[in-house]
Amino acid sequence: MSTVAPRHLLGAAIAAASAALLLAGCTSASSEGTSKDEGGTLTVWFPGNNQTEIDLVNNTIVPAFEKESGTKVQVTFVDWGDMSTKLNAAFAAGTAPDVFGHGGAAVADFVANDRIVDLTSRIKGLPKKDQQDLGSALDGGVVHGKNYTIPTSRTGNLIMYNAADFTAAGLDPDKPPTTWEALKSDAAKLTQRDGSGTITRSGLLLPSQAIGRQQTFQTLLKGAGGDALNKAGTEAVWDSAAGKKALEYFASLYDGPDAVSANLGEDFSNAPAAQQPLVQGTASMTMVQPTSATQIKAAAPGKDLRIMQPLGFEGEHPAALGGAGTHLMINADSKRQDAAWKFMTYLIDPAVNAKYTEGIGAVPLRASAVDSAYVKGSPIIQAFLKAAPDYSGNPNVPSWVQVRDVLDKNLEQALHRTVTPAAALAAAKADADRILKANG
Repeated sequence: MSTVAPRHLLGAAIAAASAALLLAGCTSASSEGTSKDEGGTLTVWFPGNNQTEIDLVNNTIVPAFEKESGTKVQVTFVDWGDMSTKLNAAFAAGTAPDVFGHGGAAVADFVANDRIVDLTSRIKGLPKKDQQDLGSALDGGVVHGKNYTIPTSRTGNLIMYNAADFTAAGLDPDKPPTTWEALKSDAAKLTQRDGSGTITRSGLLLPSQAIGRQQTFQTLLKGAGGDALNKAGTEAVWDSAAGKKALEYFASLYDGPDAVSANLGEDFSNAPAAQQPLVQGTASMTMVQPTSATQIKAAAPGKDLRIMQPLGFEGEHPAALGGAGTHLMINADSKRQDAAWKFMTYLIDPAVNAKYTEGIGAVPLRASAVDSAYVKGSPIIQAFLKAAPDYSGNPNVPSWVQVRDVLDKNLEQALHRTVTPAAALAAAKADADRILKANG
């Protein structure tokens, strides 16, 4: 069964909603412009729990939009890990928001189940200059040739490192590693232990918490020359030689006397900036996204923290998980679709999007922002922009979120060495293929 239940399953789904959280059906069509706006408050759900973003959206951006448009907006921020579950429950109860954000990998599932509005003609109605300026940022929301989303920023997963630690370890911070093998070798030199052998400073930390480990694996998999699914999106292919190499590398970071990483499973990625390992000095290198990187830098202004370009395994092309950040979508059942569209396009207005991305430390959405003072003044943002050609996103196929969760569960077992990487990937493939076939 798909992660997002079809809208026509009202009778059967309502009885099982509390257990399965299926999305209840309704009668309005999902094509744009078929549901008239009825006024009232526009409800919006943003994913995440970053306080800087929460304050900026609630205290600056929304009040300005309300003043300009005359539309009242109620914003709710939902933790990324809870967004799918809470959306499903809200759809089942008929209380889903008019606009909601999610990752690009969930879009195809919403489309397959008729949950979101086709925005193709609305996007084509934007000025040509804007369409060109937004460019490839819109591609992550395309399903079967139609646009369904408006992204708010660009993102990527890159390695941030402490240049002073490199120098102290006899490494050249101006010539960081370009392969994953070299990165691990340098990490070994950066790792510090106490008298009992316990790691007190990790040479390298890659996200290993729920969902974060799947994103790490995707970056390593791409860097090994592999893919998660076949080109048709109908079969998992991560149990390849590339996949096994990527997962063995990941697990080896935490394993044995040569480990370079501590605290397996700890969610450092979502910790406040002041508590980040690079700020606390408990790691010399971590994988970060743009907003975290800029906030970490602001929390440790005296530290020389830099960003590496994407890495590849020896003989392979560099790659990293990345692309558009949060995707905003319009609920197909919304009675305020015009107001929803106005709000979404307000967020990508050049001046507003510049304020938003600079305020949270994100990579701007528009290509023209490369000439802005914000980008020119931030080596971190410049590094993420430079890496853009090597970014690739998660597969955008129906049921990917469910497939991702199956993969994530098996990755956890491999990282804890309860099963081998090969066994974990084979088990994940078997479950994923059943899901993909059922939702084909």
